This record gives sequence, structure tokens and C-alpha cells, in this order.
Amino acid sequence: MRTGRGLTSLTSVLYNSFRMRGKITAPAAERNKEPILQVLKQYIPTLCTEPNKKIRCLEIASGTGQHIAHFARTFSNVIWQPSEIEEADFTSISAHVAEGRLTNVLPPVKIDIRKPFTSWGPDGEGSPFQPSSTDMIYNANMMHISEIACSQGLFVAAGELLRPGGLLITYGPYANEGVLEPESNRDFDASLRRRDPSWGVRDIVLLKEFAEINGISLQKMIDMPANNKILVWKK
Repeated sequence: MRTGRGLTSLTSVLYNSFRMRGKITAPAAERNKEPILQVLKQYIPTLCTEPNKKIRCLEIASGTGQHIAHFARTFSNVIWQPSEIEEADFTSISAHVAEGRLTNVLPPVKIDIRKPFTSWGPDGEGSPFQPSSTDMIYNANMMHISEIACSQGLFVAAGELLRPGGLLITYGPYANEGVLEPESNRDFDASLRRRDPSWGVRDIVLLKEFAEINGISLQKMIDMPANNKILVWKK
């Protein structure tokens, strides 16, 4: 996702990637997609409020598209909506979806999470999103490589778009009450801030403040491989 000063692509900052026929395959995403899926298996079924009802999930900052393609193969009852701020990233997202022959993933849409969701539609058209119409929002590895306005915008959007009882699932490294462990995460945070002072690993305490303002609460913190966490938030 490109955000802040010197707008920089998520895929070029976060991943050591290779390209083939427009598809980007990121080693880090390959490693973490299955552990994340195992957590989603615990939560997505809880969103099924009616038999045979389709669940709607919006991914903010889909990056390469590896996560959404992997999840969609398991959850055929979920309609997945990928997004990115740079339309150039749509090629890789669409390539992963096409490779999997996935019929439950919508075409990617351009989203600047800093802006109101009412502005997310194509120029000159209305927004394709409606208030309280989304069951889950998923976001991985965006907060620490974007300005703080992106984290704020994510919670604003979740508060507006999630239905009551809907979930926001976020993944990445986090500090908690000013403590960032282990040393490798502190080194990573320092490297991010050298690259751009507006970047950096976010503290869960601050995110809770953003959440509370928007009618969202933290339900669970789950330790993940490589010193990351999944945070489960609920509206």
C-alpha cells in the first residue's frame, strides 16, 4: 500500500519478491498464509448467522494477492473483496485469483484507507460499499509501513462498514503498553523509522483508543510465528 511521504508500494517495501507473468510471489506471504488461515478457521464460522448465507469479507491492502487467494480456496461460502491503493498491484492479485480458478473473489478495487469509504468508488461513480454491510475486514502488515492516519482510517472504516458483531482481523508486529519484543522487532521498528519517520510498529494501547472511538473492542491477541500477532476486533 502506498501511503504518506514518498508513497511507496507495500510489495516493494515489505517483500523480497519475484515476478512471473504479472504474478508476484512473496516468500513471507507464502510462509504466513497457512498459520493465518488456521486462525481464520476459528472465527469465520462464527459469522454464519443464517444457513446458506454468504459472508462478505473486505481485505484492505491485499498486496500480492496471495493471502486472499489462499483463504478463498478454503472458504467458498465467503465473498472476498481485495483492494489496494495502487492499481498496478491489481495485476498480481488477479493473477493469483485466476490461477486458483476462484469464483468467490471479486475484482480488486482501489481504496485509500485514509479517505471516507464513500469516496472509494471509481471516479464519477458511487461507492460500492454500504454501511453495516460487511461481516469481516482483514488487514495484514499495513500499519507499520504506513502513516498513522492509515491505522486510524482502518478503524473508522471498520466502525462504518462492519455489521454489528462483525470482525476486524489484523496481522503483523505490535508493541503493547510501550513494550516491543523481541530485539529483532525493535531493530525492525528502528529500520522502518529510519526509512520514514511516519512509519513504525504500532502499540496496541493506541489501537485500542482508535477502536473505542469507532465502537470496536479488542477480543483476542494471538501469538503467531516470526514474532507477529493476530488481533481480533469486534464491532
